[in-house]
Amino acid sequence: MAMAALRRGGRRFLLSPSLPNSFNTAEMAISSEEFGVFGARSISTQVVRNRMKSVKNIQKITKAMKMVAASKLRAVQNSTENSRGVWQPFTALLGDSRSVDVKKNVIICVTSDKGLCGGINSTSVKVSKAVAKFTSGPEKETKYVILGEKGKVQLVRDSKNNIELTISELQKNPLNYTQVAVLADDIIKNVQFDALRIVFNKFRSVVLFMPTVATILSPEAVEREAEAGGKLGELDSYEIEGGETKSEVLQNLSEFQFSCVLFNAVLENACSELGARMSAMDSSSRNAGEMLDRLTLSYNRTRQASITTELIEIISGASALEG
Repeated sequence: MAMAALRRGGRRFLLSPSLPNSFNTAEMAISSEEFGVFGARSISTQVVRNRMKSVKNIQKITKAMKMVAASKLRAVQNSTENSRGVWQPFTALLGDSRSVDVKKNVIICVTSDKGLCGGINSTSVKVSKAVAKFTSGPEKETKYVILGEKGKVQLVRDSKNNIELTISELQKNPLNYTQVAVLADDIIKNVQFDALRIVFNKFRSVVLFMPTVATILSPEAVEREAEAGGKLGELDSYEIEGGETKSEVLQNLSEFQFSCVLFNAVLENACSELGARMSAMDSSSRNAGEMLDRLTLSYNRTRQASITTELIEIISGASALEG
C-alpha cells in the first residue's frame, strides 16, 4: 500500500491513504500536542465530557420536576381529603352498584394531560378496557368519556368509534367543585347512559395508588333498582317534603352524586399523578447520579491512560534522540 509522507518541525509522519486521520507511529514518537492538531487523541475524552454534561443537565431537570410535584401535592392532597367526606354519604344512601346490569354504559376514564408520572395512565386505560369488556354483550352499548390527553392517545388506537367525548386541560387551573360541576352537567346533557362508571386512581400514598371504579346510575335505573329491592329499596322509607315527586328527587340526587364523585375522582387522580411523578423523578435523579459516577470513572481512566501513553512517548522520543 502506498504511504504518503508528511514532515513537520523536523519530524516525519507516515499517513495511510485509507485512513486519512490516522498516524503511523512506528518510526517516531509523537507528542500529545501534535495529536491534538489532527484531532485523534482527545476525541474519546471529549465524547465522555459531553455525555457527562448532558446527564448533569437531565439530573437538574428531574430534581426540579420532583420539587415542583412535591409542592403541588401538598395543596391537592388537602382538597382530596376534604372531598372524600362529600361523596361518602351518597354511597351510604344510594350504594355503589358495580354489578348492575344495564344496556347503556358510559365509562369515564380519568387520566392526566402530561406524562412522566409512571404507569397511572396506562393503569386507568387497562381498567377501563376491562370494565368495557365486562359490561359488553348483546343489545348493550358501551361508550367512553375521556378526561386527559394521555387516555385519549391510548384509547383512540383501538376504541376510536366508541369515544363519545374527550376533555383535556382540566388541571390547567386549580381544581374546584364549580368547574367539575359544569363538566358533569355537560356530560349528562351530551351523553345518554343508564350507568356511569368512573375509572380513576385512588391516592393512598406517594408510592401507592389504587385503581378504582365508581358507579352512578341514571334516575330511571335508580327507580328500577329501588323497585327491585336491595340497598336502593330503602329509599321508600324516607319521606319527601315539598312539592317534588320521587322521580325529581332521584334525578337531583343522581346529578349531585355524579358531580361529587367526579370531583373526588379528579382530585384523587391528580394526587396519584403528582405522587407518581415525584417517585419517577426521584428514580430518574438517582439513575442519572449512578450514570454520572460511571461516566466519571470512565473519563478518569481514559484520561489517565492518555497521560501514561504520552509519558511513554516522550521518554521513548528522548531515548531515540540520545541514541
